[in-house]
Amino acid sequence: MGKPKRERALPADKAKAVASSLRVSPQKLNLVAQMIRGKKVSTALADLEFSRKRISDDVRKCVKSAVANAENNHNLDPDDLIVAEAYVGQKLVMKRFHARGRGRSGSIHKPFSMLTVVVRAKREDEVAAAKTAKKEAK
Repeated sequence: MGKPKRERALPADKAKAVASSLRVSPQKLNLVAQMIRGKKVSTALADLEFSRKRISDDVRKCVKSAVANAENNHNLDPDDLIVAEAYVGQKLVMKRFHARGRGRSGSIHKPFSMLTVVVRAKREDEVAAAKTAKKEAK
């Protein structure tokens, strides 16, 4: 028999990927996530490719994973995908100490964070608006 199939948390035109336990603070990761929010997937991947932030490689892998999920699991066209959401959460914080002068200690916090990327297919009205804008530009 088995269990009944679980209902999908996202609508049919969306797919997501989660990168967990990234070794960077959520504040720094959010700067990179802001850079790709709302952009077309190809543009977002190009921006991440040439970003000078260290964590941009891991963010790029997460975006590629979301695109692969959309293509393979939900039959969405990868050329028409937009990064609908990119949000950051806090994971654990490793606490270490650093010896200071006169027998005291200073605390060192090494934070981890997680990234969730949701991609969605362009809606028909967005596609039509883009085509009309292209025609007007010519």
